[in-house]
Amino acid sequence: MNYWNMTYCEIDKNTYVAPTREESCRLIRSEGFEAHELFLRATAVREAFRGRIVHLCAILNAKSGRCSEDCAFCSQSAWAKSDVECYPLMSAAEILAAARRAAEAGAVRFSIVTSGRGISTERELETVLEAVRGIKAMGLLPCASLGILTSDQINRLAEAGLERLHHNIETAESNYPAICSTHSYAQRIETVMAAHAAGVKVCCGGIFGLGESTDQRIEMIFALKELPVDSIPVNFINPRPGTRLENITPPTPLECLKAVALLRLVMPERRILIAGGRENCLRDLHPLLFAAGADGLMIGDYLTTAGRRPSDDMRMLSDLGLEIAGING
Repeated sequence: MNYWNMTYCEIDKNTYVAPTREESCRLIRSEGFEAHELFLRATAVREAFRGRIVHLCAILNAKSGRCSEDCAFCSQSAWAKSDVECYPLMSAAEILAAARRAAEAGAVRFSIVTSGRGISTERELETVLEAVRGIKAMGLLPCASLGILTSDQINRLAEAGLERLHHNIETAESNYPAICSTHSYAQRIETVMAAHAAGVKVCCGGIFGLGESTDQRIEMIFALKELPVDSIPVNFINPRPGTRLENITPPTPLECLKAVALLRLVMPERRILIAGGRENCLRDLHPLLFAAGADGLMIGDYLTTAGRRPSDDMRMLSDLGLEIAGING
């Protein structure tokens, strides 16, 4: 099949055919006019399946540093020679105060993020459970990114009202050994599947720019397609001093946009949410993320780096003629 046979106006939810892996490997290498055709098609697919609504979320680095895992990109790893701030798990009251600030900035979804392999003590779990209940009570959608979890921990989080668990696969399976050796790619998949089995929605994506090849980007995209996840968070490498990847060259803005476009074309019904590294890697092409098919945005600060002012993101979305989703959007 020639993927360019359909015109944009012919894209219909009932007849749309996503590109194959072979076609995707060719499309992600598009240059010049064909690259712009790729973005036009991604826009058309987003509007056909997802409309013009953008979903906003915010996160809190609720426990920072001293992580036992050796992820090559992460300044919170104990293996990194970084000066990242280290502190234990915040109290539920501190987490809820941050959630209120996120709501005031426009987020409808708020995620508790902790460094480390997983939740290490019952006391930590009880604090997170209390915070999840409080976030839900204030009208936000509570999410969490807590590392590798047991089925019992996931079930307790679900009972407390956790709406979505975030757990990235980070990169292609074939590239994973170069990124982390302290836990396996298979363990990350196990956590995703355990959350799904518990009835919790899963937010699962990765990072572009971890030294992967173009074909490995497609490998990761198609691995995500096979997982039972409804939201794909997209990060771009922002090389941090003291990490193993501190000197890596980030992907170009066009490389980033083409990867986002392929995510949209391959998974038309899922949310494609842009998160960390977007300011660093997209530069002046930042607003084209939505032309490439994105329909979600993380606002505010990230884990160890500052993000754009939420007001700037709101203005960008308004200038693009996009709507912001409400709590039931």
